[in-house]
Amino acid sequence: MSTEHQQYSTENQRDVISTFAVTRNLNIVKVYADEGKSGLRLEGRDQLKTLLRDVESGEAEFSVILVYDVSRWGRFQDPDESASYEIRCKQAGVRVLYCAEQFENDGSAVSSIIKNVKRTMAGEYSRELSVKVHAGQMRLIQLGVRQGGPAGYGLRRMLIDHTGLHKQELNSGDYKSIQTDRVILVPGPTEETDTVRWIYKAFVEEGLTESEIAALLNHQGKTTDRGRIWTRGTVHQILINDKYVGDNVWNRTSFKLKERRVKNPPAAWARSEGAFDAIVDRLMFNAARQIILARSYRLSDAEMLTVLRKILLRHGYLSGILIDESIDCPSSSAFSSRFGSLVRTYSLIGYTPDRDYRYLEINRRLRELHPSIVAEAMDAMSTVGAVVERNQSSDLLCVNSEFSVSLVLCRCRTTDAGSNRWIIRFDTALKPDITVAVRMEPDALSIRDYYLLPAIDVWTNKLRLEDHNEFGFDAYRYDDLSMLVYLGRRVPLHGGRHGWQQRKQ
Repeated sequence: MSTEHQQYSTENQRDVISTFAVTRNLNIVKVYADEGKSGLRLEGRDQLKTLLRDVESGEAEFSVILVYDVSRWGRFQDPDESASYEIRCKQAGVRVLYCAEQFENDGSAVSSIIKNVKRTMAGEYSRELSVKVHAGQMRLIQLGVRQGGPAGYGLRRMLIDHTGLHKQELNSGDYKSIQTDRVILVPGPTEETDTVRWIYKAFVEEGLTESEIAALLNHQGKTTDRGRIWTRGTVHQILINDKYVGDNVWNRTSFKLKERRVKNPPAAWARSEGAFDAIVDRLMFNAARQIILARSYRLSDAEMLTVLRKILLRHGYLSGILIDESIDCPSSSAFSSRFGSLVRTYSLIGYTPDRDYRYLEINRRLRELHPSIVAEAMDAMSTVGAVVERNQSSDLLCVNSEFSVSLVLCRCRTTDAGSNRWIIRFDTALKPDITVAVRMEPDALSIRDYYLLPAIDVWTNKLRLEDHNEFGFDAYRYDDLSMLVYLGRRVPLHGGRHGWQQRKQ
């Protein structure tokens, strides 16, 4: 099942299957259930993969597979894919029976025709649902509703009810709990909004570059909304993002039916002008955009590609982030606008990346961020009376001379299906008593949550986490470091020796 709010809940399926087994005098010996998983692709459906592996390896201790209905194999856009999994089971000598269908899966021509029709209908259901959901999202954008993602520097997410009344400001990681509630963007603290306006003024009126603006902000001790230093890229993103002028823009890219992610042309974007309270005057915003576009317009196609070749020669690889951080170079969006896409631009200079090199920059960010998180943990525990010592070579923390803690930052990996993965690697050499796994958001700038994993419960040197995990793992999940602080606290004993003796009596 893809969600828990539908008739195909695993509990309902289990009840029907159990009743069917009783009527056929069958004994259920094992259950395979993929809860909260989309049926559009095999990717991510670990239980179905396990079922096929058990059957084809000959390790299966059963001769019949009971399936709720034909669509439970998956709502694949190619109906033959769904059929292939049933055939693999049959070829391994395991029969497949459908418990909620009105036909007998006996291999007859009638059953084959009905199954093929139902497989096609299952795929068509997903296509129709995708169209309806997309249309609904487009409509919400035009009404000024925010469709996910962080607010950004100078902005905050505001929860509103169905009448548009403001309810509360959402913090990072907070989500709406009522279906009829919506989220909009509102201006953030005055200090941040003033900084955004100054960035535009410095860029348009004073002629400063993004790098010069970033250097001045860092000199003033200002940080981004992620608590990081300013870079050319972060300043550039503020200068080109429509939300600072109050416009709500969505559908720049799409990922329909779990297929390949595509970049949509501007004509396909959903746009609502003036949806939010603007931080920057529209005239100033348009002026900044024209300056940025003019930098690439002044260059011919050949000159732009020459600049890109120099960056490739200097670093050995190319990425959007690297291009945006390079001085005297058009932005990555300028290359995409001029040549259609970054991938096509790469091909024009003979560069074909064999893998996504963004992880190099992400890892660099995490290495820079790690000391500050360790220092934050030490300060928090020291505040409650804990004695924390840090090993300078290993960064291992010794708390109260009682237990050791290792903090590891886990970057987010996005699969082809659009889901997130985090890999936690445990230091088997240092053997810390507690490993604090800090799960980062996909942007590698903000923290999603923390996992406090005691060594006594860790049975492997590597652990993979998803967006939603089994309760056994999520029992160790926390939104902040409060639990680590709680473990390191010191509680004074009151009453002295006499009081202790009284309590003892």
